[in-house]
Amino acid sequence: MTQRLHLVFGGELIDPTKNAFKDVDAIDIVGMYPNYEAAYNAWKGAAQRTVDNAHMRYFIAHIHRLRDEETAASPTEELES
Repeated sequence: MTQRLHLVFGGELIDPTKNAFKDVDAIDIVGMYPNYEAAYNAWKGAAQRTVDNAHMRYFIAHIHRLRDEETAASPTEELES
């Protein structure tokens, strides 16, 4: 069975029309989830808690897409110096 990990994170954006965080050190890592449904539920809860702040955004990152185990050298492999 393929594992499909999802990371939920968010924080305050510099500009609500862009995806640049105001303070990277203050990013809220909600958690890592084993499927999209669990990640979505966590994302929704975090987003609803911060609905009064238009600059706050939460995201779901599809971690399983960052590394393709079937490919000999995926884009996330370490770069040669």
